Amino acid sequence: MILAALPTGSFHGWGVCGKYIVKELSRITEVRLVTEGFDMNAIGDELDFRLLQRTLVSDREQQWITSGQPLEVDYPVLQAINNITGSSNYPRLRGTNNVGYTFFENNILSASYIENSVKFFDTVVTGSGWCEEVLRSYGLRHVTTVIQGIDPTIFNPLYNEKEYLRDHFVVFSGGKFELRKGQDIVIRAYKVLQDRYKDTVLVNSWFNQWPASMHTMAASPHIRFSPAADDYIALINQILGDNGIDIGRVITLPLYPNIMMPRLYKNTDIGLFPNRCEGGTNLVMMEYMACGKPVIASFSSGHKDVMTDDNCLKLANLRSITIANNEQNVATWDEPDLEEAVAKLDWAYHHRDALRKIGERAGEDLRRMTWQETGKRFYAILA
Repeated sequence: MILAALPTGSFHGWGVCGKYIVKELSRITEVRLVTEGFDMNAIGDELDFRLLQRTLVSDREQQWITSGQPLEVDYPVLQAINNITGSSNYPRLRGTNNVGYTFFENNILSASYIENSVKFFDTVVTGSGWCEEVLRSYGLRHVTTVIQGIDPTIFNPLYNEKEYLRDHFVVFSGGKFELRKGQDIVIRAYKVLQDRYKDTVLVNSWFNQWPASMHTMAASPHIRFSPAADDYIALINQILGDNGIDIGRVITLPLYPNIMMPRLYKNTDIGLFPNRCEGGTNLVMMEYMACGKPVIASFSSGHKDVMTDDNCLKLANLRSITIANNEQNVATWDEPDLEEAVAKLDWAYHHRDALRKIGERAGEDLRRMTWQETGKRFYAILA
């Protein structure tokens, strides 16, 4: 038996990750799930909801654990690590083997963060090799990496020829709208493409549930960011329009569960992911590539666990930038070169046959990076 204290859902990365880890572990052993905000709307799928519902601890146990009361169980415990403290949200929950899972982008860590990682966990599991390297540089030794996966029953290269917009070159960009995800570079690079060629379309899936995160885009060196609209789609379209994008050639998507995205991915030509940092492997990019679609992406941080010379177009001309919060340095990220992004996007426009081959290789590579493999790796660590 394993107790898993993880977020679950279908509308953000941690939720998708937690949902699939519990699903896959439950195929191997009995799992007891501690999670907050669990309901059908958050899970987004009736079958997943019913499966996860059967793993939930009792309401009494849930209340006891979430209230911070001490609880020791005689089986392993897997918990999400708090990115600020380095401990879990339930530090008084203990098992026979205490494993923490973490994704972080703020890689300038405090001494207390490392101390808590040692104190609370027998093993720290990171979502990328980059995070593992950071923790090891701070002296942590009980650390390993287990990357996220894709669900091949949903994200696969079957029937991935475009059904719509066949006479257009369609660029996809995904991830919550914020400075770290690099949508400002997407906007500037796509603007160049749009002005050169009249048959281009931008499809964006940028919904951000955290306003403070969205407003980090005010620090962008590339775009004007003066949001005024209240409605999400109107807000994104206003930002795009303010930066010279032809809204008539834009499709701005609302918040969708990830299981609804493959049909949209398969009706685009290329994904553009000039992210400045990824503590994980960028689940949206992985799922896009799993559909047999090519990407242009920054070859840095967690992206490196997925990208090869053959399955993508790399943005490799990077420079280090320092990120500060309240005048305190919190991270060092990689800034992609805008001109390289423009050049790769223009090359993609003129080389559709080569893009198809890159996409095919991406689909082949991602087919091996499944949630089933993620679950097996975690079981081996926990058992």
